[in-house]
Amino acid sequence: MLNGLQPWHLIILVLVVVLLFGAKRLPDAARSIGKSMKIFKAETKDLTGEHKAAAAEDAEPVETKQIPATPVVPAAPSATDQQVADLQRQLDELKKQQQAPAAEQKNAS
Repeated sequence: MLNGLQPWHLIILVLVVVLLFGAKRLPDAARSIGKSMKIFKAETKDLTGEHKAAAAEDAEPVETKQIPATPVVPAAPSATDQQVADLQRQLDELKKQQQAPAAEQKNAS
């Protein structure tokens, strides 16, 4: 063998893979191989001690902002003030709902 793999070798290899697995299952297989490679890379970084630096780079920062409370004016509230108050109540309810599953997960572990 002078040149190892010739272009026609690759064409035959691709045809055999398509015939064995089918064209519909190939994207799923490629996706699972990609996920496996990502996990493998993460594990090898963990063994070499580079995991801490990579985790800091890969982690998406969660941005939390404190929304200042809007003062409620006892005088006749305008439509905009009413909408702001409604949105503030909805935000408070969402925060409570978000904190409840987090507390349940802490209790479960």
